[in-house]
Amino acid sequence: MQMVILMPLLFSIMFLGLQAALFYHARTVAIAAAQEGARAAGAETGSAGDGIAVASLFVTAAGGSDVLEHPSVSATRSATQATVTVRGASLSVIPGWAPTVEQSATVPVERITTG
Repeated sequence: MQMVILMPLLFSIMFLGLQAALFYHARTVAIAAAQEGARAAGAETGSAGDGIAVASLFVTAAGGSDVLEHPSVSATRSATQATVTVRGASLSVIPGWAPTVEQSATVPVERITTG
């Protein structure tokens, strides 16, 4: 009788822990990709397109859809700063639920100054 009550509780705790780990890993990959993309976009000769390409390659190298499902990357670059945003869905052990992950990174644009 005790096992009938304890087993579902034990499995629920295990699945919640696994779900938290999957979400945290996807979030970590997304922020790392955004930071790498922002550094590329903020380089002296960089562009928003460079940032998107580098961030996309980072997500692919980190596991692609096995880590972040349906990833999308966007970037902006102004005269003073570059921002890259990575969005996607974390893998889920709960059917029908896909938690969204969105991380952004902003860096100053490198430039040569005379002084």
